[in-house]
Formats: sequence, C-alpha cells, structure tokens
Amino acid sequence: MQNIYDYIFRQLELSIREIGYGDASINKKMKNYLNVFHSILDKVERWESFSEKDKEEIFKSYVNFEGNLTYLIDYFEKYRKFLSKKPFHFFTKGVIKNTF
Repeated sequence: MQNIYDYIFRQLELSIREIGYGDASINKKMKNYLNVFHSILDKVERWESFSEKDKEEIFKSYVNFEGNLTYLIDYFEKYRKFLSKKPFHFFTKGVIKNTF
C-alpha cells in the first residue's frame, strides 16, 4: 500500500514539474494536495455513516459542479460497493474492464 501511495504522489510531483513550476511552488502545491487527499480519505472512511445531505455537502466541497449531485453520489455509492466486494489484489493484476 505504501508503494502505491508513494507512486501516486511521485507521479503528481512529476506532472507539476513538467508544467514548469519551481521547487518552492512544487513543495507548496504538494503540501496542499496531500492535505486535500487526507481530508478526502477521512471523509470516505466514514462515508456509510453520512446522510444524503452530508454526502452532497462533501461533494460540493471537493467538486466544482453546479448541477444535481444525486447522480454523482449514486455513482460513487455503486463504485464503493463494487470495490468492497473485490479483494485488493484483483485491481493490481492489470487492466480490468468492469461495469458497476
């Protein structure tokens, strides 16, 4: 799990560098990205205990979308259920084509 975490943020840092930001800007952006990522993880961990209104507020705080968020909430819930039924190694085998 740590290797996956490190890989994701290493790729994010490389992408920021390719855009042309300097070292000081990269450090500041990475700190912000890490804080947002951990904030999302905290909320996702408790997702099942939230009401529909709470879930909508969570999406509003992270997604710039003015329309009805019910579709996104339903999609995320289906995806969460799909992930919970599969072991982790199922997703590390290569390309998978599933619908949920």
